[in-house]
Amino acid sequence: MSEVLQSLFVLGSTHHEAPLEVRERMAITPAIAATLRQELNELEGVRECLVVNTCNRLEVYGLANSTNIETIVRDQLCAHSGVSRALLDAHSFWHTNLDVLQHALEVSTGLDSQMIGETDILGQMKNAYADARAAQCTGVVLNRLFEKSFQAAKSARTQTRITRGQVSIGNVAVDLANRIFGHLRDSRVLLLGSGDVAEKTAQSLKSRGVADITVASRTFENAHVLAHSLGGAAIELSDFSAQLKRFDIVISSTTAPNMLIERAMIASALKQRPDRPFFLIDVALPRDIDPTADSLENVYLYNLDDLSAIANENLELRKAEIEQARTILKGHAWNLWLQLRRRTIMAEH
Repeated sequence: MSEVLQSLFVLGSTHHEAPLEVRERMAITPAIAATLRQELNELEGVRECLVVNTCNRLEVYGLANSTNIETIVRDQLCAHSGVSRALLDAHSFWHTNLDVLQHALEVSTGLDSQMIGETDILGQMKNAYADARAAQCTGVVLNRLFEKSFQAAKSARTQTRITRGQVSIGNVAVDLANRIFGHLRDSRVLLLGSGDVAEKTAQSLKSRGVADITVASRTFENAHVLAHSLGGAAIELSDFSAQLKRFDIVISSTTAPNMLIERAMIASALKQRPDRPFFLIDVALPRDIDPTADSLENVYLYNLDDLSAIANENLELRKAEIEQARTILKGHAWNLWLQLRRRTIMAEH
């Protein structure tokens, strides 16, 4: 077996290994992820490197010169995320060889997602791959791995029904909002942050009748652009707290390092709207909304883990589809392994 492929690896921490309170401590910004990728790629022992960084997933894929690279990669990730080695080691995994291929294929297909079968992860992996390739951090092996993972994802989705049912935060949020308010025509929505998940959730709410959407973001121009696309209005992020009482649904997805909405802020707003409930959706990591606010009367607060649990309520019905998809991906992974092995052996000679 080619020594090169023995040094293929992925170090990761996801919702499988880490609870929400740990994931938010390990969360890094896109800029830090890019720096981590670049610094790893410049190490003498690393030949290729790519970082997948989402709200529920932080993974470092790489190809090394030898199999003795794990400690170095773990230390680098700790340095950039600010967590201890003990915390990382307790809430992470390390895969090598063929296991890396199988894992990447299952991630791209949505089988490894918190909401099984969701499709957003495929776009996130494509973006991570495009960024790494543009930065010249990938080569023959990772290029082939990610391109084949995208093909395999399409194949598995086409041949099975793993995407059926509610498999997006937007769908789940709309269903919950309908249960809370009865109808959404008169509901007012506030988006804090202009992230992709929040935008899609707002679009789902709009498609079900919500007409009043306001966006607040750290960069007002970003808020204005998103608000325009949703047919809504933009406000300064510094103004949202004074206007909180106006809104029925708040979707928060900022990259703020600290909580934006404290329990006292919500309690104060409730006093000014005693007959209307608050529906709060916190999809930020670290979290934007004080989790203790959930104990307030007439407040319905849901985070990423809550929404995912609801989305997976029909998981039993899809187990056969999931196993069929996994079998399809195993075939793709084995074929890719043989292709890469053949290519690396030829390159070595």
